[in-house]
Amino acid sequence: MSSPVTPVLADSVRFDDDGVHILDRRVFPFEHRWVHARTVEEVARAIEEMVTQSSGPYFAVLWGLALAARDTGELDPVVARERVAAAARRLIATRPTNDQPSKAAAFVLAAVDGRDDVAAAAVEGARAGERDYRDRCRRMGRAGAELIGEGARVLTHCWGDLYLLGLVEALLEQGKRPEFVCTETRPYLQGARLTAESLAEMGVPVTLVTDGMPASLMREGRVDALVTASDRVALDGSVINKVGTLGLAVAAQAFGVPFHALCHAPDPQTATGAQVPIEFRDGDEVLHTLGRRSASDKVTGLYPAFDVTDPHLVTTVVTDEGAFTPQRLHTYWD
Repeated sequence: MSSPVTPVLADSVRFDDDGVHILDRRVFPFEHRWVHARTVEEVARAIEEMVTQSSGPYFAVLWGLALAARDTGELDPVVARERVAAAARRLIATRPTNDQPSKAAAFVLAAVDGRDDVAAAAVEGARAGERDYRDRCRRMGRAGAELIGEGARVLTHCWGDLYLLGLVEALLEQGKRPEFVCTETRPYLQGARLTAESLAEMGVPVTLVTDGMPASLMREGRVDALVTASDRVALDGSVINKVGTLGLAVAAQAFGVPFHALCHAPDPQTATGAQVPIEFRDGDEVLHTLGRRSASDKVTGLYPAFDVTDPHLVTTVVTDEGAFTPQRLHTYWD
């Protein structure tokens, strides 16, 4: 069987001599526009302003720190490492709910520790971080594919990025011929613009539904599994992901649909979902769709960007070391 097509979004952050180039997901797939970040602050703002999201910030942090290290020039190595550490703090703060930016920073900070050639060491760390992430996604995808049956109709939410692509690649390699249903994912429509487009690029049958339709589809028996990525997973099996995941998980349990959450590994520093800070974005974003206002100026918007799905609603957490029930997830670190 031929290898699946690699979607455009699989390579959306690039490091070059003139800075970091980030594919603008706010206008994808209608435009393939790259945002050019010349400084760490510009990389940070690109993450905050949703130029990139999901696993995109992980790669933006890696290469943003390589840029920060390069910009230290001829500074004393101790001062240069302090500058990189300060840049790491700024970049980690851009998306407080997701633990991937801190993991990316850890690769680069470990690489520059004790090194005099800070710029070269940071690039080495960024490359190692990128290899590690992609390898983990492949292993996680293979583990997840074992839970999905032949011809399964899979519901997903928001954009799972390389997590989801790793799963789809494994399913196609196993000849399982999956079909996907994507929620539109308001207010940025990541499911409509990013997920559906990328699955179509890979040759997978994909159907788009509005955010209010999945429970009805589950009731009708038209969904075999709910699969999402995760921004963080606590040791107790709580899944933190794009807001709306909780509602889907409740519906899935009500109608006997398994919910499999993808993550490389649980966060060893987070015991329960209650410890995770939930990012609240500007409520004005809810009042707009693709740049056009969808409610009058008499209305106020509220936008918690993520929610917490409790462990009893999660069937399986799929990691790079295999699949775990929420009750056994803590053994990942044994």
